[in-house]
Amino acid sequence: MKPVTVGPAGRAAYECDLHSHTTRSDGNDTPRESIDRAAARGLRVLAITDHDVLPPAEVSLPDGSVREIHAYAGERGVCLLRGIEFSCETEIQDVHIVGFGCDWEGPDMAREVARIAESKSGSYLELIRRLNERGYRIDLTELLAAGGREIPVAELQKKAIFDYMAAMGYVSAWSEAKLLVREDPALNVEREKPGALRIIEAIHRAGGTAILAHPYLIDEQVRFQGERIGRWRLIERLAGAGLDGMEVRYTYDKTTCRDRRPPEAIWAEVRSRMPEGLFASGGSDYHADYKKGQDNPRDLGECGLTMEEFLSVPVFARLYRTGG
Repeated sequence: MKPVTVGPAGRAAYECDLHSHTTRSDGNDTPRESIDRAAARGLRVLAITDHDVLPPAEVSLPDGSVREIHAYAGERGVCLLRGIEFSCETEIQDVHIVGFGCDWEGPDMAREVARIAESKSGSYLELIRRLNERGYRIDLTELLAAGGREIPVAELQKKAIFDYMAAMGYVSAWSEAKLLVREDPALNVEREKPGALRIIEAIHRAGGTAILAHPYLIDEQVRFQGERIGRWRLIERLAGAGLDGMEVRYTYDKTTCRDRRPPEAIWAEVRSRMPEGLFASGGSDYHADYKKGQDNPRDLGECGLTMEEFLSVPVFARLYRTGG
């Protein structure tokens, strides 16, 4: 995959961003705002892949009306892909599977999302309790309204807790809060996550395609199904279970990635070691963190695929033709 030169100021380096988040999970742009920003950045394809929630079918307009989301994006020259980023594997951090092209209204996806919501809320409330015991005052009512709209506990995202800690001045940025919790066994409350193999199967059963997000956020050595194995052995097992693709380009330098090499070096390694039969994806993991005052935040199209690369993947070409 050849590097792409960044265009004029405000223009994205890549026309296709296949990993982004909105206020429906832990992002700070509404779906409409994300689409508008994608159009302004010159993107031709934008995927909204919020965490563990069904993707939006509509966007809310300033006058209070709503529009079908593909129609709204299409009018702005953007092909909108609807997806979900599933957090998988209780014992492993950052094994995330992105599903595209599923029957989002069918029973399989509804069942998986309901299971995940139930497991999330209990563990996040326990994390808040432990943080309060440590002296990090976290007011649940304030937290649930921090995004500008009150949400139920079932919709709370872990990153929202980290954002709140940064806003309160307990840490300098959300990523510091994530590291604080991850590295302290007394704070690292594990929730029961679905197995990656189960999610791959559920995505396929719903007619969709399964992609492994940010492989190098996964630790080099992990415990999978009771066995200690390496990161690439895990990826091979996922590939053997039907994984379709994986992210090659990703904003590793703006995350808690333990591998501090330049992102381009990691991209090249992922590309060279990707199991045969998998296709390449990529995206920025945009959260609109600039709205929270984060230094050097990720932006749409900062990572992703060129249009040529995108259309060379049959499943992406089909989604492009059929409207995502």
